[in-house]
Amino acid sequence: MIKKLISKFTKERDFTSIPITKAIWLLAIPIIISNMLQAMFNLIDMAWVGRLGAEALAAVSMSGSILMILMFIMIGVGIGTTAMVSRFVGAKKYSEANTTAMQSLLMGLIGSLVFALAGYFLSPWFLRILGAEPAVIALGTGYLQITFIGVIVMFYMFLISAILQGAGDTVTPMLILAVSVFINIILDPLMIFGVGFFPRMGVNGAALATVIAEGIGSAIALEVLLKGRSKVHVRLDHFKVDFDRMWRILKIGIPASIQMSLRGLMGLVLMAIVAGFGTYAIAAYGVGLRLSMLAMMPGFAFGGAAATLVGQNLGAEKPERAVASAWSTVGYYSIFMLSLSVLFFIWAPRFMMVFNNQPEVISMGADFLRFIAAGNLFVAVGLILGRSISGSGDTTPVAVFTFIALWLIQMPLAFFLSRLPVLGVRGIWIATLVAQVVLAGLTTFWFQLGRWKHKKV
Repeated sequence: MIKKLISKFTKERDFTSIPITKAIWLLAIPIIISNMLQAMFNLIDMAWVGRLGAEALAAVSMSGSILMILMFIMIGVGIGTTAMVSRFVGAKKYSEANTTAMQSLLMGLIGSLVFALAGYFLSPWFLRILGAEPAVIALGTGYLQITFIGVIVMFYMFLISAILQGAGDTVTPMLILAVSVFINIILDPLMIFGVGFFPRMGVNGAALATVIAEGIGSAIALEVLLKGRSKVHVRLDHFKVDFDRMWRILKIGIPASIQMSLRGLMGLVLMAIVAGFGTYAIAAYGVGLRLSMLAMMPGFAFGGAAATLVGQNLGAEKPERAVASAWSTVGYYSIFMLSLSVLFFIWAPRFMMVFNNQPEVISMGADFLRFIAAGNLFVAVGLILGRSISGSGDTTPVAVFTFIALWLIQMPLAFFLSRLPVLGVRGIWIATLVAQVVLAGLTTFWFQLGRWKHKKV
């Protein structure tokens, strides 16, 4: 049944020749749905685990923070893989795309074995470093150890999705993820609470259910590559380590991982600065961030579509079409973000009231939302053009621009302005807006300069 769905929805399309608008939406819509499914995956776990008590919920939450480091690494390797596969598919060099896919999967295998071994034994230490209480460490250790043992299926789900996206197929990863989410929905309550012949495993059951669900998804995804059901065909008789190809993937991926890490660390620093203004400010900032991330979810999908189109069109030696694809994607996402800005400006207090009814939280949060609204257009430009440049394989400038905007401008500006009595916590909102403008400006400058069009992968 799954194979029939995949063959029905994944028709062969040449994204270097079909209308650009059609190409953007064909790629972006499945990614949007996949992002929603992934969010559902995480929410299901948290919803069931929450019934076990606060310690169990804290254990899963803190474990998630540790696993986020792995996610940064996977994102980097995934971006490098997508950039190279899309370039070779666009150039119709399918044997090169197949080799790149194989080396990416081999890196996933090697990396997962290293992380599984280290993570299994270091799980209690990770939780202690984060300041977890003894009860949380006891629960979280088992959850983390099971997850680390199954880290190979996490890597493979992510990497195969990156390979297929580079080939222009975003529907297959969406369908496979839907199957995994469905399996997780069924297994979670059975394994957490011990329904029927299943033993009651508590938090460990949530981890095992996720590993099994992702394992089945990874097996299906791997079968797609092995059977040649996409433009990329991985063959076991080509199982051979190519360190040069691995390094080429990592040269693209490492800066992307660094960029994500810079963003993650900046979030922690800003939260610490906001915390100096009390609980109301933290609550307002937290809600504002969640609404901001909600607005950016379609942007990640559009950015993924732009990256694929840029890579494939550069491979097909159509650089001007690559430029047009990027700017067209910016246009569509900008329309969405500007519409959202209007809503944020007009109904900022109402949005805050959905999450909290404290007047102080509503006041500070509404102010923050309006600054977010003012920066939405710059976020749209910076995000899409940044992913477009990364899609060419030119990831280092984007990482450098992120460092400049966040660490050399936003952080010191937030610290200084928030100390001014006339501004207070609003100084942090201003610093965030300034950083968004700077990042969009630097990214646009580099994109227009056009050196990324000549990047070799």
